[in-house]
Amino acid sequence: MKLTDMLCTTDEKPLENLVHNGGYTAIFRRIGVVGDSLSSGEFESIDKNGNKNYHDYFEHSWGQHLARMCGSECINLSRGGMTAKEYCESFADNMKYWSPSLACHCYIIALGVNDIHNMGQEIGTVADIKDDYTQNGKTFVGYYAQIIQRLKKIQPRAKFFLMTTPKEESRRDQNKSQAHRKALYEIADYFDNAYVLDLYENAPVYTDEFKSKFFMGGHMNPMGYVFTAHMVASYIDFIIRHNMDDFKEVGFIGTDLKYNG
Repeated sequence: MKLTDMLCTTDEKPLENLVHNGGYTAIFRRIGVVGDSLSSGEFESIDKNGNKNYHDYFEHSWGQHLARMCGSECINLSRGGMTAKEYCESFADNMKYWSPSLACHCYIIALGVNDIHNMGQEIGTVADIKDDYTQNGKTFVGYYAQIIQRLKKIQPRAKFFLMTTPKEESRRDQNKSQAHRKALYEIADYFDNAYVLDLYENAPVYTDEFKSKFFMGGHMNPMGYVFTAHMVASYIDFIIRHNMDDFKEVGFIGTDLKYNG
C-alpha cells in the first residue's frame, strides 16, 4: 500500500472515510467541547401529563464517545440551551470554565442553534472582533470570537474546530443555517489554528427518515450521539491528514517547547 493512499487522496471528501477508533483525532489527549444540548447528550422525556422534560447526560454526549474512541479525555464545557452570549456573559464564569486547570489541547465549538435559530441573535461579521475581546460587538460572531480569544489566553497553541449545523429537511431556516456556516468560515480565517467542521455541507441531510433512527423528539437518541462522534472524529482525522504540517507539534501544546529542525 502506498503512503499517500493511507493518508489522503486529493479528491477525498471529509466524511467519505469514517473512522471508528478516533483516527488521528487521538493526537489530542484533552479535548474541550463548548456547546449546547446536542453537545451535552441531552435526552427528552415526557411525563404522565404529556409535558416534555430535558436532561443532560454527559456520558452519552458525542464528546464523551469521542474521548472513549480516542482514549483521550473530554471536558463538557456545555449545557442544554446554551448560547455564545450566555456562555460569555455568565455561564463560563459561574462554572469556572476559564480556569487554566481546564486547558485543553483542542476545542470543538458547537454553538449557533439557540443563538440564531431560537433566539434570533444578530449574526454580525468579523468586524465585530476586537483585539480587546471585552470590546467585541454584541453579535453572535462577537461572542463566539470572545470564547476563542479567552481560550487562546489559557492555551495559546490549542487547535479549534468550529462546527456548522447539519442540513435539515425541515424545521430549520436554511438561510440562517447558511449564514451561520459563512460566519464560521470567516471566524476560522480570522484566527490561526482554527478549522471548520462543515456538517452542513458534508454530513447526511437530517431527513425525517434519519431522525426516525437517530432522534428522540428534538434531540438525539443514544445512537445519534454515537453517530455524531464518528462524524466528528472522522472530520478531524480528515483535516489532520490533509494538513499534517499544522499538527506536528500538537504534543508540545501547553509547553514552551518547539521543534526547530
